[in-house]
Amino acid sequence: MDSEIFDKAQAILTLRRKKAETENEERIREINEKIPQIREINEVIFNTGKELISIISNGKGKDISDKVEQLKQYNLGAQAMSRKILAEYGYPEDYLDMHYTCPKCCDRGYNGSKFCDCFKTICGKLAADELNKNSQLSLSSFDSFSLTYYSGENYSAMKKILEYTMQYAATFTPDSKSILMFGQTGLGKTHLSLAIANKVLEKGYGVIYDSAINILRSIEKEHFSHDHSSEMIDLVMDTDLLILDDLGTEYETPFYNATIYNIINTRLNRRKPSIISTNLDFSGISRRYDKRVMSRIISEYSCLEFKGEDVRLQKRKNA
Repeated sequence: MDSEIFDKAQAILTLRRKKAETENEERIREINEKIPQIREINEVIFNTGKELISIISNGKGKDISDKVEQLKQYNLGAQAMSRKILAEYGYPEDYLDMHYTCPKCCDRGYNGSKFCDCFKTICGKLAADELNKNSQLSLSSFDSFSLTYYSGENYSAMKKILEYTMQYAATFTPDSKSILMFGQTGLGKTHLSLAIANKVLEKGYGVIYDSAINILRSIEKEHFSHDHSSEMIDLVMDTDLLILDDLGTEYETPFYNATIYNIINTRLNRRKPSIISTNLDFSGISRRYDKRVMSRIISEYSCLEFKGEDVRLQKRKNA
């Protein structure tokens, strides 16, 4: 793992932990002022805790189990009473508990002796952000997508696609369905896929977006490197949303074709959504790639066919 990404992830977790602790202290001060009875109970709990530590520390060689159990039960009873009073005053019963972003590791990044899933997620998002800085694509927005370049049946078809993609972005979760955008060049496939990426990134999810050829080249370079690194392919497989633009423009090689199938199949098996755009139609995809690629796409992807006349050419004519 890149040391800079590791340090940034640790810094994010430190801020989360400090935020949780600060907010907990504020809640405690609030309740102590509003409900003095709970302040007294909390003092009892605190003193019981100190007594427990003292007994355990000084009880070497002695049978202290009964005393320890007695204090523990007393402490649990006091906590239950505190929760009951909080509820009576209209507060959630866990209002005074520490609310970490990740309850598994308490925002420390470790779950036992292993990295917590939250830490891996943060590192993956940071790595994806770094990767996107080198992408040849730029994020776009739905606001800048115009339907004025489409007419008749094409207008109706593209209006439905625009509405579908906007809804997809607004309701995106890591369990969202994958999308295939296909049709002739210049019809807005890249624009809408990157508008989705923009919205999904705003939600805090990890997104990798680039042309298929750039992603495949990076995977190939690592695969055939001296140390056979798998960092790039791991990022592609694990990111919350993968956007592969211009599939079919890459060189036709056994490695690339196998990698395309591996990406599509693995991400579907992991229930991770992808958005693929291509100028190829179904028959073109079938001729170009393994039959399993087309089978997986047809059965698992939402397939959106873009129709109309090349928007870029229309803009040039009207310039």
